[in-house]
Amino acid sequence: MSPPPTPQGWAIRLTQILSLHQAAHGLPRFPINVAALARDVSRQVFPDAPITMVDGLKLSKGVEGMLMPHPNGSGEWGIIYNETIRSEGRRNFTLAHELGHYLLHRHQHPGGLECSNRNMADWDEGRNRIEGEANTFASYLLMPLDDFRAQIKGRVIDIDVLTELADRYAVSLTAAILKWMTITDKRAMIVVGKEGFMDWAWSSGPLIKSGIYYAARQNVIELPPASLAAQDVDGDTGRHGRRHPAGVWKGSEPVREMTVFSPSNEMTISLLLYPDRAPSRREMAELEDESTLDTFDKFMGGNTSG
Repeated sequence: MSPPPTPQGWAIRLTQILSLHQAAHGLPRFPINVAALARDVSRQVFPDAPITMVDGLKLSKGVEGMLMPHPNGSGEWGIIYNETIRSEGRRNFTLAHELGHYLLHRHQHPGGLECSNRNMADWDEGRNRIEGEANTFASYLLMPLDDFRAQIKGRVIDIDVLTELADRYAVSLTAAILKWMTITDKRAMIVVGKEGFMDWAWSSGPLIKSGIYYAARQNVIELPPASLAAQDVDGDTGRHGRRHPAGVWKGSEPVREMTVFSPSNEMTISLLLYPDRAPSRREMAELEDESTLDTFDKFMGGNTSG
């Protein structure tokens, strides 16, 4: 049987193997034990190049995980995650990401691969093919589309719902948000902030079509001062969210922001929800005219009679 040519194909094949195993042993479908799956599948499918080590090591700051060949040249492989990562969800997604590299990219990278936390958030295969493919594989393996759609059907998406999904699949909240954003018809954006600046941002397809995005990977962009992410608000206020007027976040529309603060306050994760329908060109022109008139009235002190 030839190997699947796509990350989705590999994820589907492994899901089929898992489903048979879980049904035979009465095991729950989720979450997936990636470490056990990596060892078992690699021995069955690639007996000359099995994964014999899946473990945590203390890696450099910013490194999430590694795929590495055994130094003795035996053909064996190891998957490593950074043991300083406290989040079980981040560790689990990292393992699945590195398994994706093993299945898809080890022949092109016989010396192995080292992945940063930004690589784990790079789901755009057009910008970074191999990291995008590894993330696509991990998302389809850990959060199969049929089950993910069933979990969100008829529900209003917010941070609580996405946290529930992250717990169900044992992935990070960021991964659950990004998965939702790849399939949603909503105009939405995720912004990850560090030390008052945007570390990276990602817009859903419908929002990209509106021309609203941040090039935070290429440019240094400060978090908007009026945003929840930039303010010292309590966790409940951040999760519940706030509706901002136009002008706080990118675009000329009001935006609902929901923000989660990391326990150490080193990172913020903001989910931005824009109105379902983008304003038309005529509506945008009217808004700009109103804004100009407001500015003119304020300049004239409210009296334009001369």
